[in-house]
Amino acid sequence: MTPDPELAAWLRLTLVPGLGGERQRALLRAFGLPRQVFSAGQAEVARLIGEKLAVAVGDHDSNAQVEAALAWCSEPGNRILTLADPDYPPQLLEIPDPPVVLYVKGRTDLLAGTALAIVGSRNATPQGIANAESFARAASRAGVTIVSGLALGCDAAAHRGGLDGAGSTVAVIGTGADRIYPARNQALARAIAENGAIISEFRLGTPPLAANFPRRNRILAGLARGVLVVEAADRSGTLITARLAAEQGREVFAIPGSIHSPLSKGCHKLIKQGAKLVESAQDVLEEIGILDAGDQAGAHDENLDEEARNLLDAMGYDPCDIDSLLERSGLTADALYPILLRMELDGRIATLAGGLYQRIERDR
Repeated sequence: MTPDPELAAWLRLTLVPGLGGERQRALLRAFGLPRQVFSAGQAEVARLIGEKLAVAVGDHDSNAQVEAALAWCSEPGNRILTLADPDYPPQLLEIPDPPVVLYVKGRTDLLAGTALAIVGSRNATPQGIANAESFARAASRAGVTIVSGLALGCDAAAHRGGLDGAGSTVAVIGTGADRIYPARNQALARAIAENGAIISEFRLGTPPLAANFPRRNRILAGLARGVLVVEAADRSGTLITARLAAEQGREVFAIPGSIHSPLSKGCHKLIKQGAKLVESAQDVLEEIGILDAGDQAGAHDENLDEEARNLLDAMGYDPCDIDSLLERSGLTADALYPILLRMELDGRIATLAGGLYQRIERDR
């Protein structure tokens, strides 16, 4: 591997302890490239960031970390993008606090295209999972890159949907790019690295620290033209992403849900605050300027037999217990249970805690 002195200087700047992104950018504005920062006098640097940090800029030994990062960057599929790199995502240059470096595993070309962020609850309902995946699939098949955070629940479903189309998907993570969290998403992460991209602003080896996940959300929102919130509780991290998107001038979309569901409260709150209510992927695609998306709403009940269609009508769209289903459908228990089992195996309904059933709309 041939060392890249310019990239090494960028890495060294971001590895100074206590020197956050705001101060890194202040030094770059004042002196130019990182090598010019390090060649400036300590007094000049101190006037911008204080004496203690100026000493750290001059004295901190990060050679081992820089060499490790350069070695990682030399591996196939890995890149480290700096603010001066022509492949740096142009959308991130529009936000107030763009990361000084980005570690990228996978396709850097996806970072410059039209993107939609899809986020939601980690403890999503079956319908939330289905919505995240189907909205993502429809958008990806229309050429839109799906951005999410690789969390369990809605994020993972959005990535799966994104991988199913030409737009593919980008995962913005809150750990180092050499670590995957949560471990349950290891296989999904490998698929994203091969066919999409995983990106992080955090130095290699960074563990899953709670404070880093809200920070990564500004990148998640910044990469996209808009953010779609699938499900969210009234007080949730998902709403942080929506707020950041609004502050960055991005569109915010929300899928409404049952007034009885705690995971609909956040979406309804966003809608009250001005987020666009959406019922189909087409609604989102039209808003972000994808005019040739086609009608994504399929006749998804065409293959159901009459018994199943009648039972779905009786079930409605809110979770329903077995006694209510018996009363509404007029069926006996012996007749009802086989139909429920058949529809559950077909992915038409899901069983919830407390013995409840809920229909799942799969094509949006």
